[in-house]
Amino acid sequence: MSTLNPSTSTTIRRPTEGLITLAHVIYALHAFSALTGLASSVLVLTAFLTGWPSIIAVILHYAKRSEVRGTWLDSHFGWQIRTFWFALLWLVVGGMAFFTFVGIPVAVVIWVLTGLWVLYRIARGWMTLSGEKPMPLPAGQKADPSRSLS
Repeated sequence: MSTLNPSTSTTIRRPTEGLITLAHVIYALHAFSALTGLASSVLVLTAFLTGWPSIIAVILHYAKRSEVRGTWLDSHFGWQIRTFWFALLWLVVGGMAFFTFVGIPVAVVIWVLTGLWVLYRIARGWMTLSGEKPMPLPAGQKADPSRSLS
């Protein structure tokens, strides 16, 4: 089944129920990793990036991304992949700041804010997925009909 996306005037395929369920499972894996950080002495950020559930989720993203291409789920896969890689970037930036005495408080602030950002992106994405709607495109990115909502 296809629907017309009025904002881009392209036809978007409806994803299978199995792929929608997989997207929910992937959000659950990311949420489990992040919430492990809240419930333990580690940061949300490090639990999200190094926890086996998130690593499995990222592998699933890349393994199944071609199957969601052209559906509104593609935007969710892109959203989750960007969340993971930008969180890793901010972990590294905070790590570089951590190696200076003055930078330790800066690093902690970067890590805590990034952890909150990760929790926000998981919650917002999962709620949008539950409504069977695509995630918005990143700022400055225009819809590419050949990639659809990526």
